[in-house]
Amino acid sequence: MSTPTAPLAEINRLDREAFVARFGGIYEHSSWVADGAWRSRPFADRDALERALHDVVVAAGRERQLELLRAHPRLGTRRPLTDYSRAEQQGAGLMHAAPVDLGELEGLNRDYEARFGFPFILAVRNATLRQILDSCRMRVEHDAVSEFDESLRQVHRIARFRLFDMVEP
Repeated sequence: MSTPTAPLAEINRLDREAFVARFGGIYEHSSWVADGAWRSRPFADRDALERALHDVVVAAGRERQLELLRAHPRLGTRRPLTDYSRAEQQGAGLMHAAPVDLGELEGLNRDYEARFGFPFILAVRNATLRQILDSCRMRVEHDAVSEFDESLRQVHRIARFRLFDMVEP
């Protein structure tokens, strides 16, 4: 991403405002996660920072978690995306996919959202368009509880990728 990788010692010195400005986008449109994790400083290592962010989401409760899921964009959308989402979707080939594939993804997204009340979420880094479509076809058949949990796992995977791009090991 455009944010340079930083050493942990520098991150541990950030005040709340600077910390949230730097890490607020790791969880899509949910800077409250970074705000909550800031309280856990100093972080012993990158994994400790990741755990602090993760723990804020877990402690938030189902309603706030649902808001977090709903903050994610549809995969393959042509609407404005955050820099993170744009880069991730572009890397997975979604920005230049064939119209037939985008049409199928759009239909799957619509069915998924109608069933679960939030967009289909998948950590698409290192995924192909086929893998994304296959995953959506399979997951739209899940029960609501399993899919809510899987979507949160995917959100945490996305956050991990983003965080590890930003913090030196």
